[in-house]
This record gives sequence, structure tokens and C-alpha cells, in this order.
Amino acid sequence: MFEVIMIVALLVLSVSLMLCIARALMGPTLSDRIVALDSFGLNLIGFISIFMILQNTEAYAEVVLVLGILAFVGSVALAKFLERGVVIDRDSH
Repeated sequence: MFEVIMIVALLVLSVSLMLCIARALMGPTLSDRIVALDSFGLNLIGFISIFMILQNTEAYAEVVLVLGILAFVGSVALAKFLERGVVIDRDSH
């Protein structure tokens, strides 16, 4: 029963990943695309985590950690870009 629930969760996350990709490609505004990419990263972390549970392994734990860090840094960089228009400010003295 547990495996069936996990497989259903993987299917739901797969649909969610596809919807996030669609929103990132078709999003009317840049903010929509940024939120879709952030959601894609979080859904991917959940997908890989459930996959690890199903396989009864810890082989992908580092991948999940790196994805989490990259999703966070990417969200912060894109939010800063939306706020100011530049990600790295080299002109400040």
C-alpha cells in the first residue's frame, strides 16, 4: 500500500513538473516565470526524495542538497534582478 501511495505521489509530481515547465515557457510576465522555475526546483527535490524512498537508498541525497542550494541561490539572484535590474553590482565604490 505504501508503494502505491508513493507511485501516485510520483505521478502527481510529474504532472506538476510538466505544468511548471509550461508556465515557465508561456508565462506572461517575468515574475510568473521565476515562480514557475522555483516551483520546478522544489517539485524536483520532492520527486527525487520520493524516488530515493522507493529505491531504499541514500544515493541521491547529495543531489537533493545541491538542488536545494541552487534553487535558493537562483531565486535570490532573480529576485534581486527584478528589483534592481542587475544581479552583480560592480559599479559601487
